[in-house]
Amino acid sequence: MAELNGRPVSLDELQTLALTNYGHFTSFRIDDGRVRGLPLHLERLNRDCQALFGVSLDAGHLRDLVRSAAPKQGAATIRVTVFDPTTDLGRPASARDPHVLVTHRQAAALPLSPLSVQTCTFLRDTPQVKSVGLFGTLRQRRLAQLNGFDDALFADATGLISEGGTWNVGFIDGTQIIWPDAPCLPGVTMRLLHDPSHRVLPVRLEDLNSMEGAFATNAAIGVRAITRINNVTLPEHSPALDILRKEYLNTETTFV
Repeated sequence: MAELNGRPVSLDELQTLALTNYGHFTSFRIDDGRVRGLPLHLERLNRDCQALFGVSLDAGHLRDLVRSAAPKQGAATIRVTVFDPTTDLGRPASARDPHVLVTHRQAAALPLSPLSVQTCTFLRDTPQVKSVGLFGTLRQRRLAQLNGFDDALFADATGLISEGGTWNVGFIDGTQIIWPDAPCLPGVTMRLLHDPSHRVLPVRLEDLNSMEGAFATNAAIGVRAITRINNVTLPEHSPALDILRKEYLNTETTFV
């Protein structure tokens, strides 16, 4: 299912997105028409549209487009992609008419199995924008999988940990939740879970051995345990992680 500006999309209209790969998106899980953090997703779309195209998006219109394309029952992952079909490789500055593509696929049942991740030296281009340019991210995920891991965890050249391939990472130090203080995409699920008792601190590769837990978060997976980082093993369950999962499931939802 795919709709562009509220109508079925044609292959010709998708060609520019495939060939120029310039645009941004947000993804979220919808359960029987309800979404966690919907205002934050709409805020992200408007913020990133201003950054990439210099124009704003209307939140009410975005909701109408999602409502038109989203299933009314069951669980699905919705992706809202914003791009300009007239974008030209030679004149990207002329791309000022963003269109909205809404697609959906079946959502996985929660909770998901734990992750194993391999660290790598990598920083996404413009990490604060959820860009459609996923080449570098997917290449690192592929390399990790070829080495027997599920995904990649990014760190800079100094060993400062930032984020995962398409998710934010958090750590458990005793009963304390720590979010890495490093350039990353401000994920909606991370923002929903963030509590004044949590701390934002630099986390480096050499700190991993002292951590008592780790987890990944995004709007599609919720809170997912990380049980291996390189050669460091971590527990799948802990009181702090169980509390986070309950908080996520109890997060207020909004009808599209």
